[in-house]
This record gives sequence, C-alpha cells and structure tokens, in this order.
Amino acid sequence: MNRLEKLFQEKSENILNIYFTAGFPHLNDTLSLLKAVESAGADIAEVGIPFSDPVADGETIQKANTKALENGMTVKLLFEQLAEMRKEVNIPVILMGDVNPLIQFGLEEFCEKCEEVGVDGLILPNLPMDEYLLEFKPTFDKYGLFNIFLITPQTSEERIRRIDENSSGFIYMVSSASTTGSTSGITDEMRAYFNKVDEMKLKNPRLIGFGIKDKATFDDASRFANGAIIGSAFIRAIQESNSPAEAGAQFIQRVKD
Repeated sequence: MNRLEKLFQEKSENILNIYFTAGFPHLNDTLSLLKAVESAGADIAEVGIPFSDPVADGETIQKANTKALENGMTVKLLFEQLAEMRKEVNIPVILMGDVNPLIQFGLEEFCEKCEEVGVDGLILPNLPMDEYLLEFKPTFDKYGLFNIFLITPQTSEERIRRIDENSSGFIYMVSSASTTGSTSGITDEMRAYFNKVDEMKLKNPRLIGFGIKDKATFDDASRFANGAIIGSAFIRAIQESNSPAEAGAQFIQRVKD
C-alpha cells in the first residue's frame, strides 16, 4: 500500500505536510531535514526539486531554488541523497516541482528511481491533466506513484470533479490566487471557497496550502480540510540557521503544540 493511502486511512484530520527545497540551505541537508520533519511530528514531507523558473512560487521559495541550484543540486544527486532514505524515514515523501526536469531525466527512469528510493507521490503543477492521463499515468501506476493535482478558488466545479475522479493521495487546495508565502492568514473569502469545496463531498482527502505559516493558520485551515501544507515559513525558519534540521524541528513543534 502506498504510504499516502495508508496515512489517510489511519488519520483524517490535522495532517501536517512540510515542504522544503532539496539542496537548501546546504547541498547535503536533504536527508537530515527529512529525518527532522518526521521526528518533529509532521505527517508528510514534500521535497521541492529546484528549477530555474518555478511555477507559482513566491520570493522565499524562488530564492531557495536559486540557492539550491547554485549549491549544485540536480535530479540525479537528489536520488543519490534519497537512496538510503527508507532506512530512517517512514512518513510519506512527495517530490514537487516543474515537469521539465522530470522529462529531461526521462519519465520511465525518473519513476523507476522514485520507486527504488521510496518516493510516494508527485506534485507537478504545470502538467496538464489530459497529458497526464494519456502519457504519464500508465508509468506512474507502474511504479506505484500517486499524482496530486492542485485546485484554486478559480477552478470550476466541473474541473474539481474531474480532478477528484483522477486523483490519488490527496487534492492540494491552493488557498488563493497568489503565489506561495504572500498571503497573511485565512480570509473570509478563502473560508467561503473552502466551504464550497467541502460541500462537494469529494472522495479524496484535501490539504490546504499557500499562506499557512504558523499554528494559528494551520489550525484554522485544518478546520476546513484534512490538514494543511507549510512551505515558505519553514524555509524561512531554516535558511539562516547553523543547524537547519534543528531549526526545522523546532518550527514544526511550535506548529503542533
């Protein structure tokens, strides 16, 4: 059973997904951060594949991408860093990023490597659904990878239903039309959107992302979905630390306490 599937069978609320960029703040921080994310009590780790022109990312994650690339992070190196991951990390791990590095690496080889190291799912915001269903899904299924789609307040009900029908793992609910890290809490407009989607009674669990930055916003978002995703605030918490793993663990503990 995929670890995401197992998680959502065992837990249905207050699920905390922590995003960080591979190779940031230092090239070899990836595995130590994964271990810290789990030990501090997060439920899912979402590892960003750095790309020169990331989709929808705000300034904080853009800068983390740039620094990671300057550090020398590549897809090949990321898989090397994750090779021993499952000896120490048990929570679901998702890779998130632009579809282009995946295509450049080779779809079959990328998915095979994901299965080999123990990656559970992928978030590829710029992969069109029709292209996914036609060209990617058979390979994802072959290697046991869940594909997670994003929805926004602008996504039509028809498209949300189609995403729900073709999703596995969970649906990523983008809280607003802004970029990551640029919102300041959950507004009444967002709550109306969350309620609208909740009333659709989708079959997949939902996690809310964009603008979730601390315990208050995490708790608020979790009232409207199965949990939430924190990225930019976690990046800021680790970027200046001499011990990113320790700083990251402390940040997660503050969110959960």
